[in-house]
Amino acid sequence: MTKPFFNKELFAFLRDLKKNNRREWFAGQKDRFDVFVKMPLMGFVGAFGSHLRTISPNFVADPRPIGGSIFRIYRDTRFSKDKTPYKTHAAAQFRHKVGKDVHAPGFYLHLEPNGVFAGGGLWRPDAPTLGKVRDALVEKPGEWKGLLADPTFKRTCAFEGEKLVRPPKGYDPDHPLMDWLKYKDFVVFTSFTEKEACSGGFLEKVLASYRASGRFMAFLTRAVGLEF
Repeated sequence: MTKPFFNKELFAFLRDLKKNNRREWFAGQKDRFDVFVKMPLMGFVGAFGSHLRTISPNFVADPRPIGGSIFRIYRDTRFSKDKTPYKTHAAAQFRHKVGKDVHAPGFYLHLEPNGVFAGGGLWRPDAPTLGKVRDALVEKPGEWKGLLADPTFKRTCAFEGEKLVRPPKGYDPDHPLMDWLKYKDFVVFTSFTEKEACSGGFLEKVLASYRASGRFMAFLTRAVGLEF
């Protein structure tokens, strides 16, 4: 069992940030952010790399605060009506080594008050990438059904994602996997409590959730032409 990387002060800071989402407030709390959010997350990601490689050597845990696996706390408000400057969660994504952005196949960790989860998949892939996944579903329905039926996957992972109302163009509307072909995102997640996130062994719990989704991640990764 590994040591705790996070403690309740992380969630206390994020709760306070939600109430005081202003640059002036954050500037006065920067040390608190560094000590309880930024540094622990960097420590977790740094420690996670060797464990992640036991699932796949092609996904990367990079602890750098800029340009690595950790998402910045600053929001991009350029095209949003919500101009609050900061995210009220902490997160990291372990992308495929050839993935260039958040839309590439990857594992994900999200830390938010009353919203801790680990997940993986493809979030909002572009049209060509989404087409490759749909084609793989048509070509390998047995493999897809098999991974969904896996007891550990069913017990550990919940599926979510946006769906089309109508069948996508170019696919048989009566295809037996049409309900899956309508999806625009392919993402699974495992929820945790704040207490679990602050406990020793949380790293192992996250790792177990990623292992449970391994066949799902392998299917998506190979579908888009990458090596798992």
